Amino acid sequence: MLKIRYKNNKYNSVWLVEPMISIGRSATNDLVVDDPHVADKHFEVHVSHETLTLKNLQPLKPVRVNTVDVIGACTLKVDDEITLGAIELVVIDPKRESKVSSSEAANATQMRSVPTTGWALKANHTALANRVFPLKDTTVIGRSVDCDISLAAAHLSRRHAQLQIIDGALFVKDLGSANGTFLNGKQVMEARVKRGDELRFDALTFGVMGPADEMAKTTVRSIPVPNTPPAAKSASSKPNSASDKFATQHSFAKKEKPSAPSASGKGGLIVLAILAAVVIAAFIFKR
Repeated sequence: MLKIRYKNNKYNSVWLVEPMISIGRSATNDLVVDDPHVADKHFEVHVSHETLTLKNLQPLKPVRVNTVDVIGACTLKVDDEITLGAIELVVIDPKRESKVSSSEAANATQMRSVPTTGWALKANHTALANRVFPLKDTTVIGRSVDCDISLAAAHLSRRHAQLQIIDGALFVKDLGSANGTFLNGKQVMEARVKRGDELRFDALTFGVMGPADEMAKTTVRSIPVPNTPPAAKSASSKPNSASDKFATQHSFAKKEKPSAPSASGKGGLIVLAILAAVVIAAFIFKR
C-alpha cells in the first residue's frame, strides 16, 4: 500500500486506499493543502489495486507531475513528485522508506512522554510498524492532527473514537464515525474493552494491552486428599504365572493329604511287634 505526503515531511502522510482520496484546500479533503493557489477540491487520486490515477478537477489550474503539467488525468507511480501551487507532494512506498518522517517521530515522542495508565494500543497493521500507543485517561483517535492519536488514513474520520479509562477499566465510544468502530469484529457504539481484545477503526486494527481483569481470574482452592488404604487383593484373583499356579495347587494338596510314614518308621514297628511276641511266648512256656 502506497502513501502520498508532503515532500518536506511537514505534515502527516495519507494512505492511498480504494476507491480514491481527494486533495485540496477544504477541510473536507483527505489531504488538506493550505495554499491560496489551490482550489477547495483540486484533484483526486483514484486507486484500483496497484494502479494510481491522478484526475485534475481544475483544468484552469494544472497539476504538475514531475515536469509535466496535467490538465486531465495521468498515471502515478512510486517517487512521482506532484506540484500544487507552492506545495510539493511525493508518492512513497513505506516499505522503502529508510527513516520515519519528522512528524511521525515527533508524534511518537509525544506519545511516549504521556504518563502511563497501564493501557495501550498496539498496531497490528504493518504500515504502522507495530507501534505502541499509550493511552491517557481520555484518548481521542482520528485523522485530525488535534487528536491524541492522529493517523493519516483516508477512511478514518477526523474524530473517529474515544477511549476512556474509568476506575481502571477501559471503555471505547464511537464518535459518529463514517466507517465504524469494531470490537472483536463486532461493530459497537460504546463498549467495555479488556486486555487481549482487538479494536478496529475502519481498516486499522489494534491489539489492546492493559492490566489483567481481576474478575477474569479463577482462584483455585486446595482440597485435602484423604489417605485411602490400598485395596486388598481379591480372593478370586488368578495366579500371574504357571509357577504360581503350581505352587498354589501344591499347597492345597499338602493340606488335603497327610504325608505317608517313612520307611524307617515302618521298620521300628515290626521290631516292636516281634519283641512283644517273644515276650508273650516266653511267659506262656514258663507256666
